[in-house]
Amino acid sequence: MRTWKVLIADDEAIIREGIREAIDWNEFQMEVVAEAEDGEEAMELALRHQIDILFVDLTMPIMDGISLMKQIRKNLSKCRIVVVTGHDEFAYAQEAIRLQVDDYILKPTNPSHLREVAKKIQQQLTKELQQSEYVTLLSKQVQKNFQLIRQQFCLEWIHGRLKEIEIFAQLQFFKLPSTCPVQLAVIYWQEFFSTKLLMSEKEKQLFFFAIENIASELLEGKRKVVFRDTVGFIVVCLWDWADEELFRTIEKTIKQYLNIQANIYAAEVEGELTKVADAYEICKKRAYSATNISPIVRRAKQYVQEHFSDQTLTLESVAQSLNVSPVYLSRIMKQELGISFVNFLTEVRIKKAIQLLVSTQLTIHEISERVGYDTQHYFSTAFKKVVGVSPNQYRKGAFLFKEVREVLL
Repeated sequence: MRTWKVLIADDEAIIREGIREAIDWNEFQMEVVAEAEDGEEAMELALRHQIDILFVDLTMPIMDGISLMKQIRKNLSKCRIVVVTGHDEFAYAQEAIRLQVDDYILKPTNPSHLREVAKKIQQQLTKELQQSEYVTLLSKQVQKNFQLIRQQFCLEWIHGRLKEIEIFAQLQFFKLPSTCPVQLAVIYWQEFFSTKLLMSEKEKQLFFFAIENIASELLEGKRKVVFRDTVGFIVVCLWDWADEELFRTIEKTIKQYLNIQANIYAAEVEGELTKVADAYEICKKRAYSATNISPIVRRAKQYVQEHFSDQTLTLESVAQSLNVSPVYLSRIMKQELGISFVNFLTEVRIKKAIQLLVSTQLTIHEISERVGYDTQHYFSTAFKKVVGVSPNQYRKGAFLFKEVREVLL
């Protein structure tokens, strides 16, 4: 049980004794730890004992009561103060109120009044202690369940259930950037949906945990939050842009270390904080659309996304790597994707080129080489055919072509 420490400050010994003897301090969980006959001594003792309650006279030598209370408020802000004085003047009472004293008692002191004051202060201190203990307990619970609470907020956010002001406040609480994220991505573990009935809950959770760890490590340095949604996606909300190459690296690393196939689908976030929900829906649609394609087409897409910078990449070379005929691959890609192999390869390359145009200072010639074109002219022609303007024009007015970037990305 907490014992509250009391200091009595008065230049008259008989007054100090009267206050000390008038109360059974144990009854109120209090103990008189020190007495002082001047303000300077009182301040020294108050700091030494870290007192909880001060009974103070206004007129004392060296440092008067008002000066002492000011110092107490500065150094021991939570200390309760009771003025015991012979001055019944408005100016003194007004200053005491300004310094937030708990009571103002006129001499000679009445023992019953002193006990009432002590009881009131004990009740206030006990209530404050209980509130403090409750806040501490709550804080520990929040820290213990921090990940779970943050995930719940993120789920509410991506499902569009929060207003802008609510999102802003919670981002601050979770120490996340309070600006709008630039990108949202979902990691789709394909085998989870087809084999989840064959896996134990423990195995499933271990795989999810491992995927999250790999993504977080490879995205280290970027401001982000990684969490799981309710349908089986791992969601990554990014405040720093991650390019397609980095996403492909995450996919390959997951395949390498976990021997499972996971694909990442990303979308740009534009506008207000609430627009994160729109980006999430776009990512989900892309992931669900991808699940309707056959394994051979999925592998072909993956191969193209990993080797698009190779200028010698052709339908024949991709078909050879997959051990299928070029005719069969061409036909099935057209059936399932709705576009030819050549058009798909062009889209992948132009998509990467757009990212390089808006995020780097590379020359058009350097970009054309990086995305798999052997000449700048051929690249510019292909780019203009898809986007409608040349690479130079796009770079100069990139903000005008957000809808093109959204379609391709």
